[in-house]
Amino acid sequence: MRCVFVQFRCHPGRTYEVADAIYDREVASELFSTSGEYDLIAKVYIPEEEDAGRWLNDRLFDIPGISRTLTTITFRAF
Repeated sequence: MRCVFVQFRCHPGRTYEVADAIYDREVASELFSTSGEYDLIAKVYIPEEEDAGRWLNDRLFDIPGISRTLTTITFRAF
């Protein structure tokens, strides 16, 4: 499994709806509210054989209320 972090910027007043939708889809192992430019951050594990962009697009990025995302792919450093 490949670990990625996805940050979500939500339309004003929609953060709780977006968080509920992410939670309902059962694809994030952890989900947090954040301060700064983005409203939420999710820790997601993607199967190695899957294309990360397509996997995320098919499972998360169609949620109403999301205005922007930022995906950070992790690498094994040690």
